[in-house]
Amino acid sequence: MCNPTRDDGSSQSGMVRKEKTPYFQRYWTWADVARAVTVTVVHFLCLLAPFNYKWEALRFGLILVAVTNLLITFSYHRNLAHRSFTLPKWLEYPIAYAAVFALQGDPLDWVSIHRFHHQFTDSDRDPHSPKEGFLFSHVMWIFDTLYIKYKCGGRNNVMDLKQQWFYRFLRKTIGFHVLMFWTVLYLYGGLPYLTCGGGVGGVLGYHVTWLVNSACHIWGSRSWKTKDTSRNVWWLSIFTMGESWHNNHHAFESSARQGLEWWQIDITWYLIRLFEVLGLATNVKLPSEFQKQKLALVH
Repeated sequence: MCNPTRDDGSSQSGMVRKEKTPYFQRYWTWADVARAVTVTVVHFLCLLAPFNYKWEALRFGLILVAVTNLLITFSYHRNLAHRSFTLPKWLEYPIAYAAVFALQGDPLDWVSIHRFHHQFTDSDRDPHSPKEGFLFSHVMWIFDTLYIKYKCGGRNNVMDLKQQWFYRFLRKTIGFHVLMFWTVLYLYGGLPYLTCGGGVGGVLGYHVTWLVNSACHIWGSRSWKTKDTSRNVWWLSIFTMGESWHNNHHAFESSARQGLEWWQIDITWYLIRLFEVLGLATNVKLPSEFQKQKLALVH
């Protein structure tokens, strides 16, 4: 049995139940079903891609995954989740909206989960703890919202976003935007764009992002003394737009730059730096030399 929760959704004891209901026999909320359907449809469309192949559609899919994943890391992650830099609202909102088409949910949900991950990293309360297995940390955690609520409590860690009408609007209308996205793809390019574009691009985007949660807590190197299993995975850095310098990130989570060495590719940082030079990004946060010396494994 689960410990009861308070009206605000947080666990009274903070402890995780020792025995879970078998995964597919548990109660599935509408959010669980919606997420499972979305991910399943994207993978199904990817499987249909060889039967509807067109190079221009596949090229569009590759561009789509590059752009939307960059926007996720730039907007959802470094701008909203960690407040690593500040943008004017007239720019912050359109970029956050465009990131929705990476099909990773609305900003409120994404940011809340990520903040919980940093708060409870590798513990029983981590939303996608690697201690619960590779498959769980990679993807299965996404479809069990009640388990996340049990472990972490209510979404009271994103009040800064909840106070803004734009993010409340996206939260309530996310399904409409996803359906509109797929409809536009089909009307523009038929099945080739829906499968080679949305399907292939979507699957690549999903698994590249998910590998940061799973692989980057299992394999790779460590440069910093963090109290978790975070790793730097160099070969993922191009595909993740710099997010796979994960040990760097957990050491200095508010840093706008995650590829801290000149040779560590961090495409998201290059975009942030461009915006800073143009005067569009302000309050850009970077770790000090003292902070780096304090956490360095090798001095």
